Amino acid sequence: MSEKVDRRSFLRAGLAGTAGLGLSLLGGARQPLAAQPSDQKMPKRVLGRTGYSVAIFSLGGQSTLEHSSRVAREMAVAIINRALDLGVNYCDTAPLYGPSQDYYGEVMKTRRKEVFLASKTDDRSRDGSMRLLENSLKRLQTDHLDLWQLHHVGSRADLDSAFAKGGALEALVQAREEKLVRYLGITGHYDPASLREGIRRFDFDCVLMALNAADRHHLPFQEELLQDAARKKMGIIGMKVPARGRLLQQAGLSMKECVDYVWTLPVSTVIIGCDSVQQLEQNVSLAKGFKPLAPAAMAQIERRTRETAATCAWYKRGSTDPWG
Repeated sequence: MSEKVDRRSFLRAGLAGTAGLGLSLLGGARQPLAAQPSDQKMPKRVLGRTGYSVAIFSLGGQSTLEHSSRVAREMAVAIINRALDLGVNYCDTAPLYGPSQDYYGEVMKTRRKEVFLASKTDDRSRDGSMRLLENSLKRLQTDHLDLWQLHHVGSRADLDSAFAKGGALEALVQAREEKLVRYLGITGHYDPASLREGIRRFDFDCVLMALNAADRHHLPFQEELLQDAARKKMGIIGMKVPARGRLLQQAGLSMKECVDYVWTLPVSTVIIGCDSVQQLEQNVSLAKGFKPLAPAAMAQIERRTRETAATCAWYKRGSTDPWG
């Protein structure tokens, strides 16, 4: 028996069968997207060339989901279940997010078919990444991921390491060939140039990038990178939407302004971690009421973030507030 068959058999052992989601191959839009008509509870958009119809609000794997305690576990599982009940159908996690994968696994063992499940590898080697994948699948209680991504690609040297012989990119391709993952992606919030080079070198299906109302003021992701990804018809996922709450606390924006700003861009969905079920429900409510902003409204929100842009971009290269 081949190594490929052995690995897949091992990962499938003891897991409930999870049939793959039936997806049609649809292209992604190049212009700012309005919500598509849907009979679901939230507006949906196409996740690029995957063809998957994704709710515009998706659940991130941080906030409560990355904390270790009995109370956090109970709250995390409640958040995940409630998210799926409300129509959230894309869930994000990563090995770096503490027990997040374990909490998702508690739900995935009975609700896997309802979710487009995305995880990542922060290891830059092929072998290390494959070990991370096997561990992630066990913890998530599934036999496959819908999306596996190179996590937090920062500098060009970091990218080169993942693309080198024996690097993490080889693991992504191998995992897709073995049907352990369905689609491949790349993520980052440090330098848009590294992600631009990454999607130039390899035909990724999706990109996860930092996007928020302060983005334009320093090393913007929404200019060349966002437009390149849209032209390539990639699934585009936004993160850092409220900048870990700094856009609310320091720039004085409302959560509605934060999400409406990013949803008006040509993104497929945004991932946001939630502290509570109530916070989750508020975010879903905002998604249900979303209407694209006019250019003047976008510009006005950007002006309000100018003075605090440095502290709201602590995660970017060259930020004057790198550690928060």
